[in-house]
Amino acid sequence: MMRAQLKSLLLILFCCALSACATRAINPPVTTPPDDTLYNFQRQGKTERQKKNLVLLSFSGGGTRAAAFSYGVLESLKRMELVNSDGDKVRLLDQIDAISGVSGGSFTALSYRLYGDRLFDEYESRFLKRDVQSALVLRGLNPLNWPALASTGWGRSEMAADYYDEILFNGKTYDEMNRNDGPFIAVSSTDITSGSRILFTPTNFEMMCTDLGSFRVARAAAASSAVPVVLSPLTINNYGGTCNLNMPRWSTPFLDVDNPPRPAARALERIRELRELMSGQEPYLHLVDGAVSDNLGLRGVLDIVNMLEALKEAGYKTPLDQIERIVVIVVNATSTPKSDWARSEDAPSTLSIMVKASGVPIDRYSMEQIDQLKDTESRWRMMRLLKETPAIKNVSAKSTNAAIQYVRNSPNVKLYTINVSFSGIPDAKEREYLNQLPTSFVLDDEAVDRLRAGAHISLMNSPDFQKLIKDTGVKMIELPATQEPASNKTP
Repeated sequence: MMRAQLKSLLLILFCCALSACATRAINPPVTTPPDDTLYNFQRQGKTERQKKNLVLLSFSGGGTRAAAFSYGVLESLKRMELVNSDGDKVRLLDQIDAISGVSGGSFTALSYRLYGDRLFDEYESRFLKRDVQSALVLRGLNPLNWPALASTGWGRSEMAADYYDEILFNGKTYDEMNRNDGPFIAVSSTDITSGSRILFTPTNFEMMCTDLGSFRVARAAAASSAVPVVLSPLTINNYGGTCNLNMPRWSTPFLDVDNPPRPAARALERIRELRELMSGQEPYLHLVDGAVSDNLGLRGVLDIVNMLEALKEAGYKTPLDQIERIVVIVVNATSTPKSDWARSEDAPSTLSIMVKASGVPIDRYSMEQIDQLKDTESRWRMMRLLKETPAIKNVSAKSTNAAIQYVRNSPNVKLYTINVSFSGIPDAKEREYLNQLPTSFVLDDEAVDRLRAGAHISLMNSPDFQKLIKDTGVKMIELPATQEPASNKTP
């Protein structure tokens, strides 16, 4: 009798589980517009001398391959100390002001801000060397999860976010993450409806009249890595237009449609994105992998550089008036696996074509972004040289000549674009091995370790990185991988 009752109770509990629905987290609205703040991307705690340098990193997409490769760069920067003429030592890692991340790279960026140096003790076991992909597949196949997966607004990406909280983010919100000292973090996703890039930053969420502070970090990582078809879009609410918010002050000069300061293309595109959010015409945003709109996570860096240049050319005061160097380290885990399609008369399968067609344009555009940054670097260098010529120096400061004013107002800043990619690894066999690694959320331990090592080799072999060290006039000490930097030891 007792056994029959127990079976009946278990059956009832099982049926209740099958009928259970899940409710997605609702990002709350705000009714009072925040102060119009121009966010300072420079890291707190820097000395006046260190504030002369703005150090920006971008972490590309590419699943665990990208997460491990970007982690390898952070490991390398942790091992490097700069010694100035006064004998002061500082880790390169502690000079990072901001990191933009997308897809796999977003996990490393968010985890570093959340955990700081603890990342180097825990990240491998908690994420990099864990079979995340199989765990997500098994959860999707578990009948107990099917009712939740069928719930309105709650899909595979919400399930993934819950899993990421269990293994890595511990339910932390942006408010909790930002209490820790560290660089500014900007991870991005793509609104599948409009194709616009959606940044998990205060500015974007303010335009939507909603609160980023209470948003779970794991959901941002899930949205940034929600590969279309494989994972469902992650839905957030947009309350744009309900909190009487105006466009930010920095956008004012660019709103002159007939005569905006130049270069204006990127600033105008950014303004268009913000206006779309403010309009509130799309009350729900369905977010997918950020790599769809920006595979390198570099668009935000380009936006900042071009916008500051345009404002300075127009005569506005900008951070470029104090900064001497902008250092951009592009951690590019884009792979170029070979195929034998051209060797066969048979055409590739439809699925293979879809995968290839979605990846090739993104990769091509990614290379264009790096070239755009290098073009800006070259233009600024040319302007600095022109400023020293008699044709410019000997002309009255009151001259109204547009060409002369353009040269004089150009940034007196050195820009370094450091591309850390598989192409920077001299060993051809190692390059081929890394290029063949899949874009997935599972790699064996050997692959993870070789990606970390490859990132260090590529960074050290970068001519632009070596030029940066030479130009700064400081001595660089590279510590062994097992040695803790002196500047990080407890007195």
